[in-house]
Amino acid sequence: MVWGVQDGTHDIVGTSFDPAEAKKGNQELESWLLQLLNPRLHFRFYPVVMEQGEAVVVLEIAPAFRHPVQFQGREYIRVGSYKKPLNGFPDRERALWRALERTPFEDGVAAERVSSDDVLRMLDYPAYFRLLGANLPPGRDGILAALAEDDLIKPCEAGGWNITNLGGMLFATHLPDFPTLSRKALRVIKYQGTGKMFTERELSEPRGYAASFEETLRLLNSLLPANEVMGQALRRDVPMFPELAVREVVANALIHQDFLITGSGPTVEIFDNRIEVTNPGEPLVDTRRFVDTPPKSRNETLASLMRRFNICEERGSGIDKVVFQVEFFQLPAPLFEVPPGFMRTVLFAHRPLAQMTKADRVRACYLHACLKYVSREPMTNATLRERLGISDKNAAAASRILGEAVDAQAIVIEDKEVGARVRRYLPYWASPQPPEEVVV
Repeated sequence: MVWGVQDGTHDIVGTSFDPAEAKKGNQELESWLLQLLNPRLHFRFYPVVMEQGEAVVVLEIAPAFRHPVQFQGREYIRVGSYKKPLNGFPDRERALWRALERTPFEDGVAAERVSSDDVLRMLDYPAYFRLLGANLPPGRDGILAALAEDDLIKPCEAGGWNITNLGGMLFATHLPDFPTLSRKALRVIKYQGTGKMFTERELSEPRGYAASFEETLRLLNSLLPANEVMGQALRRDVPMFPELAVREVVANALIHQDFLITGSGPTVEIFDNRIEVTNPGEPLVDTRRFVDTPPKSRNETLASLMRRFNICEERGSGIDKVVFQVEFFQLPAPLFEVPPGFMRTVLFAHRPLAQMTKADRVRACYLHACLKYVSREPMTNATLRERLGISDKNAAAASRILGEAVDAQAIVIEDKEVGARVRRYLPYWASPQPPEEVVV
């Protein structure tokens, strides 16, 4: 939208409208508009002074993504020179929904009409070739052609290049250069103690996910608490959390987030006794079925590229690895939570079995059953003792935990006629008659 240009003749006449000073009631105009939009898409006012001194204001509005944008709870459409409610034009509404559903986030434009030199400045192209294990092309045209081949950039009809959301999100040298993506930068927050009262350190990674992934992991591992272990001659620090588990959880948060949710991005929060990794968007798979369900991603192109960069596998085995690593280190089972509009994974530091809650024990038992089932191995009292570090002479303790999990209907007994010491157990969903209500 443009203020200061006359309709019809397009003569520049100037305007007295000043978006910085404009208010709606007692509220600034931009703030008022933003809170009434759903989703809160990016827009920006540009005041311009022309050669003859006329003031012109341009409003740039990001395109809708996935579904039409609502203002005060209603969608609108332009019909001729009039604004009309979208639901009054069902044919156009259907066509609009089809168009939006066919346009994935990755194909959106993060920066428009960018020169070739600015493309190479705004994107970390050396990281792209390094992650692919390919040699850097000798000339600029070869570099641009390779970036275009993977849809990181696309030719712009008005000249130059468009940097796609895919290119900006993965390889931006400075995400704040892309207004629609800047809030998606990964935040890392380290707290003192087990609560959020005192922040020890807070960082925001300004580069794209793929370009900065390995360095981000090194930073995380340097911030994570460690235990000091005395060897035969020297002391050494042993990480409290398995590095592979941390890698998989962070990669999942980056790849499977819902980019449509504006104003928030993936966050890693580090406490003395746990790590919490949160991303916008509720998961497409029931959290209780993470171990056995084939992968689903709302960002398929991004996930495919991250697989080629060996950052993720796209085989659905990421959570399996997390659970396996947690069991190998004999840590409490990971917790998968779904706050409204978000996904959170919690990894816990070591805690003795005596200090685990009933919910902790049931969750550990259930995930152990899931991991064994997908590995085509039986879960028994003996395997649970090994998982939880219970001595053989305390088999009764493992039996009590199995009983708690059975009562919670998280696991089922494969054959009730078999003696308790040699019984096999299945996750609830593997039973011929799964229970209706499960507590996990």
